[in-house]
Amino acid sequence: MEMDYRVIKENDLFLLTDPAGNINENHQYGLGLYMKDTRFLSKFRLKINDTDPVLLSSSAEENLLATILLTNPHMEKEGELVLWRESIEIERKRFIYGGVFYEKIKLKSYFPKKIAFTLSIQADVDFNDMFIVRGFQTGNVGKRTGEIKGESSLTYTYKGADDIKRATRILWDKEASYMDEQGEVTFSFELNHQEEEEITLMVQPQMGENINENILSADEALSLLTQSYKKWEKSSTKVTTDHPTMQRLITRGLNDLRVLLTDVGFGAFPVAGLPWFGVPFGRDSLIATLQMLAFNPEVAKGTLRTMAAYQGTANDPWRDEQPGKIMHEIRYGELANTNQIPFTPYYGTVDATPLFLILLTEYVKWTGDLEFVQEMHMTIDRALTWINDYGDRDGDLFLEYHQESSKGIANQGWKDSGDSVVHRTGEYAKTPIALVEVQGYVYQAKMGIASLYDQLNKTDEANNLRKEARQLRKKFNEAFWMDDVSFYAIALDEHKSQVGTITSNPGHALLAEIMDEEKLHKVSERLISDSMFSGYGIRTMAEGEAGYNPMSYHDGSIWPHDNSLIVLGLSKANKQTEANKVIKGLVDAAEHFEYDRLPELFCGYSSKLDKPVKYPVACSPQAWAAGTPLAFVQAMLRLFPDSTAGTIQINPVLIDDMNELSVENLVIGSGKLSLTVKKEESETIIYVKENTTKYELLSQCKVRNYVG
Repeated sequence: MEMDYRVIKENDLFLLTDPAGNINENHQYGLGLYMKDTRFLSKFRLKINDTDPVLLSSSAEENLLATILLTNPHMEKEGELVLWRESIEIERKRFIYGGVFYEKIKLKSYFPKKIAFTLSIQADVDFNDMFIVRGFQTGNVGKRTGEIKGESSLTYTYKGADDIKRATRILWDKEASYMDEQGEVTFSFELNHQEEEEITLMVQPQMGENINENILSADEALSLLTQSYKKWEKSSTKVTTDHPTMQRLITRGLNDLRVLLTDVGFGAFPVAGLPWFGVPFGRDSLIATLQMLAFNPEVAKGTLRTMAAYQGTANDPWRDEQPGKIMHEIRYGELANTNQIPFTPYYGTVDATPLFLILLTEYVKWTGDLEFVQEMHMTIDRALTWINDYGDRDGDLFLEYHQESSKGIANQGWKDSGDSVVHRTGEYAKTPIALVEVQGYVYQAKMGIASLYDQLNKTDEANNLRKEARQLRKKFNEAFWMDDVSFYAIALDEHKSQVGTITSNPGHALLAEIMDEEKLHKVSERLISDSMFSGYGIRTMAEGEAGYNPMSYHDGSIWPHDNSLIVLGLSKANKQTEANKVIKGLVDAAEHFEYDRLPELFCGYSSKLDKPVKYPVACSPQAWAAGTPLAFVQAMLRLFPDSTAGTIQINPVLIDDMNELSVENLVIGSGKLSLTVKKEESETIIYVKENTTKYELLSQCKVRNYVG
C-alpha cells in the first residue's frame, strides 16, 4: 500500500500534498504548507486547460527533492480536438530552502505539431492553527486581512488572535496571462514538437514585521540545499555492510534524520516526526539523538541546548510545569500563543528530564567534551533537583507522574495513550504512577552525572549521587520484581501496588544496569519468549495479557525504537544472541515496508503470517524509528566507549546473514576510528584502518591492522 501523501521538509517549513503534488481543501490528512504550526497554504492545485492532469509517477523516496510526473488527459470540445492525450509531459520538481518552498514546473511537448494550452495554479490560505486542522481543538482565532496582487506575485495577509501578522507570498517567473479574484493564476504556452519550457513558483510564508524580500533563485537554493546534505553525509559516520536490507535501512535512517533536523536558535536537533510532530519534542528528540551518537555526536549539543533553553522555571499546573523539568513538546501557533492550549511549552512528561541527563553523560563518554558539561552545569543542577523534589512526590525514591493540566496528557511515559498502564485484571492504573523504565533512567542518569562530577573534582556531589542511585537500585529490585512471573511490573500505581502486566518497558532498564544479575537473565529470556517476541520484534505487551491487542497503539504493537533501546541494553549486558535475534526480526520486517524505512510502529501479529501487518496511522519519516538501525550498528559492534577509561571496548557479533561491517570516521574523543569487522571461518576479526582517538582498542576478537 502506497502512502497517500507526500511530504518534504527543511528546517521548520514542511509541505504535505497528495501524490500528484496538490493541496486539496478538506483532505483527510490536512494537506498544506506549514510553518510554526500554522498552515500557510490550504489549497494549491495545478491544472492544464482547466483540467486535472493525469498522474504518471510520484515518489516519496527522496528527502531532498520531490519529483512528480504528469500528463494531460484527452481533450475535445464540441467534437473538435483541443489536446491529444499524453501530448504534454509535466514535471513538478519541488524542494524547500531558506524558508521558501520552490517548485520548478517543466512542460515538454510530444505532439507532432505546434500546440497551445494553458497552465493554471489555484491557491488559497486559511492560516489555520495545526490543532484546528487536525480537529483537536476549536478556539478564538484571527482573520484574513486581504490580498495584495503584484505583476508576478500574490500575497495573502492575516492578523492572528495573538496579534502576530502572518502572510503567504506566492511569486512566479513567467508573465501570467490572467489572474482572477479567487487567486487563480493562468499562464499561456505554445510549444513545438520536443520543445520545452519551464516556470518556477516560489511560496514564502511570513511572520511578524521583519520580512526578507530577497529570495534566492531556485538554482542557488537547490545548490545550497544539496551542499548541506553533502556536508551532513561527510560529517556522519559512514557504514557499509554486505547485508543489503541493513544497508538500505542505515542509509535511509541517516537521510531521514537529516530531513528531520531543525534549528530553533540553539543548534540543530531532530524533531519527532512528520507530518504532525515537526517540533521540539523532549523524549523523542532525546532518544533519537541517543540512537545516533555513534554517527553524529555533534547533534547532541543542539538537542541539549534546545531542551535547556526551555527548562521549566515555575510551578504552573496548566502546563504541568515545575522548576528544573525538561519539556514534553512546544507549539508555536496562535492557539498556543493565546494560551488556549498549554503547549508553550507543555511539560507533561516524566522521562524527558532523566533522559536529558543520560544524553549528556553518553555524549561526554563518546566525545570527552567536559567543557560542554560546564556550560550545562546549572541545567544539570536544576534537573537533579526536579527529580528529587518534584518528580518524587512522596519521598519514596521513585519518580512518579500525575496530570495537573485540564488539557494535558494523562499517561506521561513513552506509552502515553490512556489505556497503556493496565493491571492484569484489565483495570487501568490510577496516578500517581511510577513507571519501571523511568526508575532505570534515573539510576543511569545519577550514575552518569556522578562519573562526570568525578572528572570535574566535584567529589562530594558525585558520592551523594552514587549513594542516591544505590538506594534507588535496592528499592527498585524489591518493589518492582514479581516473583510469580519472574519479571518486573510495568509500574507502581497510586497505592504503590504493582501493575503486573508483562510489557516491554522493563527492557529499557537493561541499559541502565539497575537490575540484579539473576533477574537480568530472566528478563532477557522473557523478552525473546514467544509471548513477547513476534518473530518481527518485541511486542509492547505480552500475548495473553488482559490488555493485549496486537492492533493496539501501546498494548501489543511493535515499536522499532522500543526494540532498539532493549537491543542496546541486551548488548551491554552481554546478551548478544538475544540482541541479534531482535535485530534480525526487525530487519526481516523492514523488507515489507516501503522506501526501506522502519515505520513508527506496526501490529504485533506473529511472523507466521508471512509479513508484518501495518498500523493504520503512523508518522513517516519518524525520528526514533529512523535512529533504530543506527542503534543496531552500535549493538552489533558492542561498542560502548567511555572517554574517562582511556580505552575503547569493542566486541562485535554480527547477525547471522551478515559477514562484513565497516565503519568510517566514527568520532570518539577528539579523534576518529575506522575499522572493518569480518567473519572469517569460525572467528570474527577486526581490521583497524584508522585510530586517531588516542585510546587503546580492547577486544575479545582478533585485532589486525588494515591493509588496503
